[in-house]
Amino acid sequence: MPRIVIIGGGHAGLTIAMRLQKRLEPGEARITVIDPQSHMTYQPFLPEAAAGSLEPRHVVVPLRPTLRRSQVLTAQVTCIDQNAQELTATLADGTEEHLTYDVLVVVPGSISRALPIPGLGERGVGFKTIGEAIYLRNHVLSRLDIAASTTDLKLRRRLLTFLFIGGGYAGIEAMAELESMAREAVRNYLSLEAGDMRWIMVEATGRIMPEVSAPMGEYTRRRLEERGIEVKTDTTAKSLTDGHVVLSDGDEFDADTIAWTAGVKPHPMLEDSNLPRDAKGRVECTPKLQVRGTTNVFAAGDCAAVPDLTSDDPEALCGPSAQHAVRQAKVLADNVVAHLRGQEQTDYRHRYAGSVAGLGLFQGAAEVYGIKLKGLPAWLLHRVYHLAKLPTFRLKARVLGDWLLELPLRRQTVALGELHDPRAEFVRAANTRGLPSGHGRAG
Repeated sequence: MPRIVIIGGGHAGLTIAMRLQKRLEPGEARITVIDPQSHMTYQPFLPEAAAGSLEPRHVVVPLRPTLRRSQVLTAQVTCIDQNAQELTATLADGTEEHLTYDVLVVVPGSISRALPIPGLGERGVGFKTIGEAIYLRNHVLSRLDIAASTTDLKLRRRLLTFLFIGGGYAGIEAMAELESMAREAVRNYLSLEAGDMRWIMVEATGRIMPEVSAPMGEYTRRRLEERGIEVKTDTTAKSLTDGHVVLSDGDEFDADTIAWTAGVKPHPMLEDSNLPRDAKGRVECTPKLQVRGTTNVFAAGDCAAVPDLTSDDPEALCGPSAQHAVRQAKVLADNVVAHLRGQEQTDYRHRYAGSVAGLGLFQGAAEVYGIKLKGLPAWLLHRVYHLAKLPTFRLKARVLGDWLLELPLRRQTVALGELHDPRAEFVRAANTRGLPSGHGRAG
């Protein structure tokens, strides 16, 4: 049987594998999915998971139970040799394995695009994974705990200053949800008020939310500023050393929370391949989602430079959005089946529908096919749209259950910082000198 290897188990990779399982006849091909994680994360729900509206386990899809007709390898691809039709993968136990393929699907996604800003690597945290989202939740809540128990005003200001760098869709949602959560949590502290917190959004361009029209972006900015959030456009971070923030507009302050949401770049794994790439490092593709110069290698999503056939500009490419990635995944899977059967393949063509964004509980902004929605209607559309896009019925049911429980019951705002260092308490106990009398003896 021909072997189809899918590099990447994210939303695009999972969608492709599920569609191939459905369309291929038994025995027609073998499917292998390779990803360092054993689950897919539905990234549009990371802000709600960080805010406590969703259980973290309910925004991930385990690959093996979902892809029962596929082989799933928990591994990192380190090299692709298209000439030999072979790739090298480092397995979870550290060993290397060489796999040959008949059809290769490259959908490893993207990683955070960090810039050489002093202090960013030491103090910043991204917002691409479920681990980062839950870390930020616990970190923000723990800052409230510490601030409420200190009499040092300078330390309190530092603890209650939260900086987000990058005013795109992901950054705005992440900050808005976490600020909403913190505003609710601060009511439980007798010595703190919402006005004690300082939330700053820094964006290098002249506007936030480039995914929507300028008026909708301006509306979003006004709503954030009404909540006391400072939005600084045409501003960059010059230094973040030791948490001391220096901005290009001259503002300087100390912040104990620095979140980096300023864009993404293609997965670095592509650098160790001989696949053609454009100036941004994305794999060059044809409208049929085939990698240029090949017939049996396909790509989609954030790592793929796919021509936008709906644009009047012949050089236009599809943007790196989840909306394109999922729709490309379905066309790609159908084209792989057509390739195996010697049938005609289909061009990818999709006009961007728009964007929906949640801005905290009962607040949102949306622009879909030119129709603008604000406030509660946009927030409801955001939830309905993403609920429909979740890949399995089981996940839809769990997410819907979380939302329904949130209506009569307030979400819990408690920091579980020990999750990030679970052995700390045991290590302290094990290293304590002197044991109580009778400790360790059989009764």
